[in-house]
Amino acid sequence: MTGSGERFYTLAPDDGPDPVKECRVSGTESDEDRLRNTTRVVSRSRRSFLAQGTALVGGGLVAERAVDPAAARESAAAQESADGPPGVPPWMTTPGADTGAQPYGTPSPFEKNVVKNIPKTLKQYTSASVRTPLQELDGIITPNGLFYERHHGGVPEIDPAQHRLMIHGLVERPLVLTMADVRRFPSVSQIHFIECSGNPDFKAIRAGRTASDLVGLVSCAEWTGVRLRTVLEEAGLKPGARWVIAEGADSAALTRSLPIAKCLDDALLVYSQNGERLRPQQGYPLRVLLPGYEGNMSVKWLRRLNVTDEPAYSREETAKYTDLMPDGTARQFTFTMEAKSVITRPSGTQRIVPGFNEITGIAWSGRGRIARVEVSVDDGRSWQEAQLQAPVLDKALTRFRLAWSWGGEAAVIQSRATDETGYVQPLFSALAGARGLNSFYHNNAVIPWRIAESGEVSNGYPKA
Repeated sequence: MTGSGERFYTLAPDDGPDPVKECRVSGTESDEDRLRNTTRVVSRSRRSFLAQGTALVGGGLVAERAVDPAAARESAAAQESADGPPGVPPWMTTPGADTGAQPYGTPSPFEKNVVKNIPKTLKQYTSASVRTPLQELDGIITPNGLFYERHHGGVPEIDPAQHRLMIHGLVERPLVLTMADVRRFPSVSQIHFIECSGNPDFKAIRAGRTASDLVGLVSCAEWTGVRLRTVLEEAGLKPGARWVIAEGADSAALTRSLPIAKCLDDALLVYSQNGERLRPQQGYPLRVLLPGYEGNMSVKWLRRLNVTDEPAYSREETAKYTDLMPDGTARQFTFTMEAKSVITRPSGTQRIVPGFNEITGIAWSGRGRIARVEVSVDDGRSWQEAQLQAPVLDKALTRFRLAWSWGGEAAVIQSRATDETGYVQPLFSALAGARGLNSFYHNNAVIPWRIAESGEVSNGYPKA
C-alpha cells in the first residue's frame, strides 16, 4: 500500500500460498466514476491470475470468470518462454543496429501488416482510394504514412522551387506566390480530421469486413500553414467576393468552389503535416484545408485561387459529390461532414475472449467538438456513456473508451456520437428513410459489430 492510500495489483509467487490481494484502479476522473470502489481479488498464482476474467460490478473491477483456457495457456507459455524473463533472449546478447542506421525512421518489421488498405474497386492511377487501417491505430493522430488517399488523376511530382500559387479575380492586388513567399506569412498549427464524403457508400456498408473497409477514408493530423484569410487580405477582397475557386496542379486539375465565409473563418493553406513537409500523396508542396468540410474541398497541390461572385459548378460539385434523393432531385453543396463514430476494438475480423474487454473507437464531427459518445452492447436496446479521452478538439478525431465484461454470449456492439451542436449520429434505417439508397455520399450512420459466441467479430449490418 502506497503512502497515497492507493493499492495496486500484485501477483503471488508462482508456487506460493494463496493470498488475498487488494487493489484499487486509479485513472482519470471518468475512470474514478466507474472504478472508484476498492475491491478484493483472489490471486492464487501467476497462472491462475492470467486465467481470471474481470467484470465491472458496482463500479469496481472484480474477478468473475475464467478466460478462454487456450488463451490462458498461450499467455502462460509466453511467460515461460526461453526468450522471456528470467531467460536471456538473443537480442540481449549482441549490440543492436547502429544509431543513425536509418536516415528516416521506419516501423518495426514486426508491424509489417499495419499498412494502408488498398481496395480494388477503383481504377488505379486515374482514380484511386487508399484507406487508413483504423483498427490498428491508437490515439487520434494518423501517421503520415497511413493517412488515407483519394486521387482523381494520380499523384504529381512537383518541385517546390518551381511551384507557384496564383491569387486573382475579385481582388485589389493579384498575387503570384512562391513557396518561400507562402512560408513568410505568420504560421499556425491545428489538429483536424479530413474525411472523404463517400465514407462509406450507402450500398457498400454490408460488404465491409473491417473498420478500415467501412470508414477508412478518414484521418487526422496536425497541420501547419497560413490562415487563408491572411493571404486573401494581403490580396485585398473586392466587394462582391462570395466564392474562391481552388484549383489543383494534378492532371485532373481538380477544382472546387469554396464559400468565402469558410475561407475567412478557419481555412488554412498548409505545407506541413505532423511536423514534416506534406507527403506528395497529401498535396506536396501546398494544399488548402477546410476543417470539417468534405475531403476533396481541401484541394491538394494547390496552384490557383480565383475569387468570384458565384461558384464554378465544376465536375466535382455537379456530376459528382452531390446527393441524389429518392425523388430524383439532388442535394448540392452539402459541405459539412456530420457527427460520426466507429468502434475500432473490438471490430471486424478481430477476436475477443470472455472477461474484461475495453471497447474503444473514434468519433468526429465537422460541426465542432464531440460532446458525448454512447455505446450499446445489446443491439441498441440500451446505451452507456463512454469516456472521452482528452484532448477533445474542434473538428478533430476524439478517442472514446468503455470498460466492458463479455460473458461469452452473442452480442451486437455499436456507438453513436453527439456533437456540441446537439446533432446525434443516426441509425442507418433513419438515414436511409430520409435520403433513400441512391446517394453515394454523406453516410454517417451508426456502425454495428456482431460478436459470435466464439468471440469472432464481424460486420453487424443485416445481410441484404
